[in-house]
Amino acid sequence: MQDLFGEAQEIETANTAAPLATRMRPRSLEEFVGQEHILGPGKLLRRAIEADRLPSVIFYGPPGSGKTTLARVIAEMTHAKFVRISGVESNVSEMRRVLASATNRLRTTGKKTILFVDEIHHFNKAQQDILLPDVEGGNLRLIGATTYNPFFYVNSALVSRSQVFRLEPLSVEQLEQLIDRALADKERGLGNYNVKMDGDARRHLAKLSDGDARKCLNALEIGVLTTPPSVARPSAVASEGRASEDARPPIHFTLAVAEETIQQKAVVYDRAGDAHYDTISAFIKSMRASDEKGAMYWLANMLHAGEDFRFIARRIVIFASEDIGLADPEALQLAIATQQAVEFVGMPEARIPLAHATAYMCHASKSREAYDSLNAATEQIEAEQTKAVPERLKNKHFPVNPKTVRNISER
Repeated sequence: MQDLFGEAQEIETANTAAPLATRMRPRSLEEFVGQEHILGPGKLLRRAIEADRLPSVIFYGPPGSGKTTLARVIAEMTHAKFVRISGVESNVSEMRRVLASATNRLRTTGKKTILFVDEIHHFNKAQQDILLPDVEGGNLRLIGATTYNPFFYVNSALVSRSQVFRLEPLSVEQLEQLIDRALADKERGLGNYNVKMDGDARRHLAKLSDGDARKCLNALEIGVLTTPPSVARPSAVASEGRASEDARPPIHFTLAVAEETIQQKAVVYDRAGDAHYDTISAFIKSMRASDEKGAMYWLANMLHAGEDFRFIARRIVIFASEDIGLADPEALQLAIATQQAVEFVGMPEARIPLAHATAYMCHASKSREAYDSLNAATEQIEAEQTKAVPERLKNKHFPVNPKTVRNISER
């Protein structure tokens, strides 16, 4: 593994066999597309990079949003030693060597080290703990990259010593900009192929890439490289006696080529991450709003992505009691029956009773009376002193002698 991140980048840039997404990585902040919420003019991260005062940071976001690319841009702009390790490949001994070198470099030359840890969520707790003393002591600055929410998957002590920046998926317009740039770039891109791309093909490719720049550019490349050129026109001869570049047979990138290139839309969904919670939230809120079409869409999204059908059934059971409640008591019975049915039949048929229950929940009347009453009582218990059980409500588990009660009262 190479320690110098800059050297690794030079090798990748020079390697014409590297994928288009790798060759087209931005080399400066001016070339970087997207993430204006953290890299726009005057934003904290941009100011820190330009001033070479970057603290330890953790970038997290979906695949292809620019985490590694942003680290490479920082490598080009920083005056510190830039070292890259992988959370998948690195081990404790390698990490100790890197940390020792960073400490020695700072003491002997005064030069700081930036350690880039790709896929930092793959580090176990012990590996993450090794970084703590050097990060806190200022021996190095950490840049971590992860597709997982670091507040759940990265050591909390490490997170507290770092600035966390969330990267968003790229918009369709931003992906179209990257496509145009790649088609025009003759040095690193596809500018030498004379590609004629239809607007609807560009839009389709960008839309179905789900905000993933890597997926978009690599799909573009395979489409260009596998599409035969159109019938060539008679060669035009330039004044120097050589064929003109315009005489090259064009490659017509049509909508049909785009559909074939990207094949099927890959749903960005992580059963343990933010997409899991965001999608089930959208599913529940659609049922709450009686939006059957929306609820079915999110149900299909979860099933297509491989979500556990039992989890969906549990959420429907909860919804039937929490949101429908007294307005339609049969909703809970149907939800329980659905839970039993999906366990009995399994996938793929389990999707049918799930759809049945979802449609019912959308059309059912809604009442949160019981749920709200429970919450109000809970708040009262938490805020006030617990009340004693009134005598009339107590369990009379022993017989009371009326004569004894009368004698006591007469004393």
